[in-house]
Amino acid sequence: MTTPRRAHIGVKDVAAAAGVSVGTVSNVLNNPAKVAPATVDRVHLAIEELGFVRNDAARQLRAGQSRTIGLVVLDVGNPFFTDLARGAEQRAAEEGLSVLLGNSSESTERESAYIDLFEEQQVQGLLIAPIGDSLARLRRLRERGTPTVLVDRQVDLPDFSSVSVDDVAGGAMAATHLISRGRRRIVLVGGPLGLRQVDDRIAGAQKAVGDAPDVTLEVMDIDALTIAHGRSAGEALLRRPAGDMPDAVFAANDLVAIGIVQAFGMNGTVSIPGDVAVIGYDDIDFAQATVVPLTSVRQPRELLGRTAVDLLRRESAALAAGTRPEREHVVFQPELTVRTSTA
Repeated sequence: MTTPRRAHIGVKDVAAAAGVSVGTVSNVLNNPAKVAPATVDRVHLAIEELGFVRNDAARQLRAGQSRTIGLVVLDVGNPFFTDLARGAEQRAAEEGLSVLLGNSSESTERESAYIDLFEEQQVQGLLIAPIGDSLARLRRLRERGTPTVLVDRQVDLPDFSSVSVDDVAGGAMAATHLISRGRRRIVLVGGPLGLRQVDDRIAGAQKAVGDAPDVTLEVMDIDALTIAHGRSAGEALLRRPAGDMPDAVFAANDLVAIGIVQAFGMNGTVSIPGDVAVIGYDDIDFAQATVVPLTSVRQPRELLGRTAVDLLRRESAALAAGTRPEREHVVFQPELTVRTSTA
């Protein structure tokens, strides 16, 4: 008859079954090089027979150091943030760390809930693409000992490290490209206004248009940077009289641009780029796979995630050593990828 397993098997049970001390079991789990190979084998055999599972969370709390990093993004359904998270996860794995992902969905309440959750989990640090001005909440988090790095947010603050792309330069790059293609009536579709990334891209486009006196720029505010909202914006443009139609659309991200292309394509009366040139932002993988391959401003998405982890690790190491962390602000420059939608 098989003896039923106990509900919980601890280190003491493993030690008794292997005929060794609790300290030896601990060394086998954490520093096996300190233990004779035969003893290591005997302890692993006991672990297998007993079905022991180490309580890693408790071990981390005793050691005072978590092996997890929290990451809060604005929209996990946006491939930009998916790729950013992939880069962060890959870099964290190289350091023996794991990434816990939270999706704020551009909601301050959800963002605050994830910040609270990750603080309760005592993560090693937090990477966050913040909504609006949530820096006061993040400062309190840092004051209580959780290192925090701002992601996809260009700041020059003495108390936060950050990694971002120069979206003002990217907005200017997109508008300048359209102007160079002979376009003179540009509509910029993006929103919600107040979202820092959108505002910076608008500011860059306005600067470029300001240097071209015969060019106009109209901003069309939308509620979210999704394909559905882009399609609705495209349909709204199609309802305009012919004289009010733009000859170029700058979408604040590729998802919005894809929705606009879909709306024009389903209508069948507007050709791209013949009647209207369309440019997006981010250069996600889908950009080159649309019916009309999409010109886009490229961001180094995975590199953003990897760099954010490096900044967080350096800050965490400084705090562990009892020294003041050096604040770093890494700003990458975007690149233009030209395809059929503006060619």
